[in-house]
Amino acid sequence: MKPVDLLVDELVRSIIQRAQVMSDALAQFRVDTFEQIRSLQELLDQQYGATVGGKKGNMTLSTFDGCQQVKVQVADLFDFGPELLSAKAIIDECLKEWAGGSPAELRAIVNSAFSVEKEGQINRAGLLMLLRVHSDDPRWNRAMDAIRDSMRTIGSREYMRCYRRPAHDGKWQGITLDVASA
Repeated sequence: MKPVDLLVDELVRSIIQRAQVMSDALAQFRVDTFEQIRSLQELLDQQYGATVGGKKGNMTLSTFDGCQQVKVQVADLFDFGPELLSAKAIIDECLKEWAGGSPAELRAIVNSAFSVEKEGQINRAGLLMLLRVHSDDPRWNRAMDAIRDSMRTIGSREYMRCYRRPAHDGKWQGITLDVASA
């Protein structure tokens, strides 16, 4: 082996070792932080006699001076069921009638909402955008109902974001905890 290859190998091993230590520390920080926040919420629920429900709900915790905050957000993860195929068929029927001699771009916009992205996942943003389109055509409304009915909640994910600002009226700055975003 060349000496430079040994240096590269040593550097990579050193960086990976440090990265793993930092990754483990971030994972533990996440677990500890969510546990502390859950404990605080349980204490507040006890104080006010609230019935503790599921993990739904977002919250913002702020310091007294308003210069630091932790935001916890819960996002639902969802997928689409077989009703989506019915919605696509109805929308195709509408487009055939509506588009007539219209440009192919209109059809392309709607079709992109139903296109399968990498790993077989549907273009969720495109479908949600279609739900915002209003029409008096009852077929379109049935198709939108089919899209809504096809949506299945398959879980949820909690996110935590930390912010700080120099003064109570300053601009919030996120504290980066993801090395890829730094």
